[in-house]
Amino acid sequence: MLVFSTFIRPKNLSQKMMRVIFSIYLGVTCLITGIQFLTEYLKTQDSILSELKQLEETVREPISSSLWQYNQNQLGVLVAGLIKMPIIEGVDIFDKHAQTMISKRSFTPVSAPTSIFDTKADLSWTLNDQQIFLGSLVLYSSSEVVLDRVLFGFSLIAITAIIKLSVLFWLFIWAFDRYLARPLKELMSQVNEVQLNQDVSKRIILSNTDSNELSQLQNHMNMMLSAIEKDQQQLLEDEQAKRNWLEMAVAKRTEELQILNEKLKILAKNDSLTGILNRGSFFEAAEHLLLLSQRRESPASFILMDLDNFKIVNDTFGHFSGDKVLIHFTHTIHTFLRESDLFGRLGGEEFGIFLSDTGIDDAYQLADKLRHAISNSALEIDGETITYTVSIGIESSELKNISIDELFKSADSKLYGAKDKGRNYVER
Repeated sequence: MLVFSTFIRPKNLSQKMMRVIFSIYLGVTCLITGIQFLTEYLKTQDSILSELKQLEETVREPISSSLWQYNQNQLGVLVAGLIKMPIIEGVDIFDKHAQTMISKRSFTPVSAPTSIFDTKADLSWTLNDQQIFLGSLVLYSSSEVVLDRVLFGFSLIAITAIIKLSVLFWLFIWAFDRYLARPLKELMSQVNEVQLNQDVSKRIILSNTDSNELSQLQNHMNMMLSAIEKDQQQLLEDEQAKRNWLEMAVAKRTEELQILNEKLKILAKNDSLTGILNRGSFFEAAEHLLLLSQRRESPASFILMDLDNFKIVNDTFGHFSGDKVLIHFTHTIHTFLRESDLFGRLGGEEFGIFLSDTGIDDAYQLADKLRHAISNSALEIDGETITYTVSIGIESSELKNISIDELFKSADSKLYGAKDKGRNYVER
């Protein structure tokens, strides 16, 4: 039932082709079988007509004798005998004026056969070598007689056609399933597997290795999958190259940002002219170091320096020379400091030094060295020789619990004291 249901409502190309081819074959078989039926019918009808001729020749002379002798009884017996014969459906006898003398039928008008055919012969009597026309004899037969005769032949033809049709139908099914339906199903299954898994590295491999259109289709699909795999690989390589380029660009940009951030940190912490700590960074770091010294119960000292009469330097030599003086001062001071010492520009020409683990005496010795170094130095700018001095105030925390602001305030007071004592002086 499944085979016939699939045949009536095909779902794929192979089954549709099978239905079309089988339908064509069925039509041709029916046409040939119909021609065979018609041929057999006509042959049987000719055979019956021949038999009617023979019967007619057999009964022509007795009927002619009966007509010549006006022997109605004999004529009636002959006609009754004829009408009982299997192939005769009717008998008509006409006189020489074509008037019906006897007309017999083996059927009633209600059960008349579909078609009737006949054979006609003249009836005559020979007298003194002359043919005297007495009338005519017509014998009828019908299609039912023919069909009764050919029924067996028709049955054989029909049975043969059904057997051939059935065998061919199953051969069609086997052939299409073997050479088309099964390979197509296998092909579609593998194509669906490739689509579902998105695996273009897989190839279509049919179990049927015959060289035909399906094997050509398999080769074309494999070539297409190879091309797709190659394109996909190229896209992946391009994508990887782009990703590597982006990663390198991001890394380079990150490195540039880190360098820039470091520069920004330096700029935020240092004085832009001299490069040493600015006021904020200096006090922040000094406060931290002061707390450490207090925890260790170690002294720390604050040296506050102010260049003497710096305004005169600016007014006399210009601000460019004034900046050079500040830079020269910074470099000179740096040569006397330790790595752990803090050195910052607190504003204008005012500078500060924070010394950890340093008492007031050591701080004073250092400050005085600085004062001497500055007062003994000379700066050549544009052919002009510039000399300058510095006043210094010193305060030490010793072991007191003092803040950086208090330390700075006390050092600043000492600085004013140094100024009051004529400048180029260290006040402790």
